[in-house]
Amino acid sequence: MHNSISVNLRYLFFITVILFTACTKNDFSGFGNNIELSADTIKFDTVFTSAGSVTKFYLIKNKNSNTLRIDNIQLMGGSASVFKMNVDGLPGTQFSNLEIEGNDSLYVFVSVNINPNNNQLPFIIRDSIQIQQNGKTIFQQLEAWGQNARYLRSQLITQNTTWNKDLPYVILGGILVDTFATLRLEEGTRVYLNADAPMIIDGQLIVNGTKKDSVVFQGNRLDEPYKNFPGSWPGIIFRESSKNNEINYAVIKNAYQGIIADKHSETNAKVKVNNTIIDNIFDIGVLGINSHLEFNNCLISNCGNNLALIYGGTYRFTHCTVSSISNNFISHKSPVVSLTNFIKRNNQIFSAALNADFTNCILWGSEGLVENEIVLEKEGVGLVNINLNHVLFRGKTDPANTIFTNVIRNQNPVFNSIDVTNKYFDFRLKKASPAVNAGTIAPLLNNNLFKLDLDGFDRKDNQPDLGCYENQD
Repeated sequence: MHNSISVNLRYLFFITVILFTACTKNDFSGFGNNIELSADTIKFDTVFTSAGSVTKFYLIKNKNSNTLRIDNIQLMGGSASVFKMNVDGLPGTQFSNLEIEGNDSLYVFVSVNINPNNNQLPFIIRDSIQIQQNGKTIFQQLEAWGQNARYLRSQLITQNTTWNKDLPYVILGGILVDTFATLRLEEGTRVYLNADAPMIIDGQLIVNGTKKDSVVFQGNRLDEPYKNFPGSWPGIIFRESSKNNEINYAVIKNAYQGIIADKHSETNAKVKVNNTIIDNIFDIGVLGINSHLEFNNCLISNCGNNLALIYGGTYRFTHCTVSSISNNFISHKSPVVSLTNFIKRNNQIFSAALNADFTNCILWGSEGLVENEIVLEKEGVGLVNINLNHVLFRGKTDPANTIFTNVIRNQNPVFNSIDVTNKYFDFRLKKASPAVNAGTIAPLLNNNLFKLDLDGFDRKDNQPDLGCYENQD
């Protein structure tokens, strides 16, 4: 395979090491204004019941130059509390006569483990840590949101199965849907996958999200800062035997690779994806390997590689916005669309026919490292036909073997709001965008699916906008 396209699954491991030293002075000072907590409240984002959480810490700071003695630190819920405390390297619920050297700090570590109950909705748990010094008392508040869940570990699905939104699904070790089985996800289903948990489909996956209640796939770390990290889980993999898959109104985010599809499946699309967001993917948002894919009304954003369509295949993208903006997590270094009609194995080239159609699409990335957002590499005898029909794209050089129909080259699409600092990306169009009223009505005439945009708004009957969003100004 060409070295510009990576398809190896890799996993991210995050390791934090905290070092601290002991204090030995014996010149004690009074309480006064000399003690300070680094945070008033220690908050844990949604914690799945029975799964535990990461450990957080706060500091008890001695702002005085002399050594300070803490008379008592106590977890008020005691041993019955869902919170666990560790002070100065020792676990427990109460500690006495602790010393903090002048201008130094004491680390207090807190974790939480919430037992299951009958609640389907998230619930809040609170406790506090009491700190007493020289006859005075202050409290450190503890707060966690709990969520019951269904836990599946290394699960093989061998018969038709339906998941619903009653409780989220937490996947450890991965899911494999067997060849003759169908996994159906109803509207509002939430799937949280661990770093070791790919979703592998040998049979069929049907996702029935709705505009009001999408189906969500994401990593199972919901605590800061990890909940927004790309590469948190491997991705959804449709292997060679899989066929007739459909994904409607889903959000697939923070994976290593979003959707991977290997080989064709008879005459129908192997995977049809409608009204779906694929976002913040570390490596490749959509990887097609000599496959047959259809994407309609989709946003594929901020991925290492947004689309990699290799070793030929048949692909159709209609009213899709495919865009990447460099940010703190992912730099835009690769074209948003990479296509090849070949694959290289053991120094041997294998090629196959490649047909790719993009209609009413935006293919765009932030300026800087990428000059051409559509790159085609061709080797061998596999025929190549690329069709760009009413498409806005950035490109210094047009790709070969391509038919251009009413395209817009190198004009900024003028997205509604891009704020890299605050990690806010709104790929809707401003009224001044050249993509407004620039589409062809052919898809609207041929398929009712395209009459509504990704937000559920009507498209203009005569002049629809490019991309997945219709301007509402």
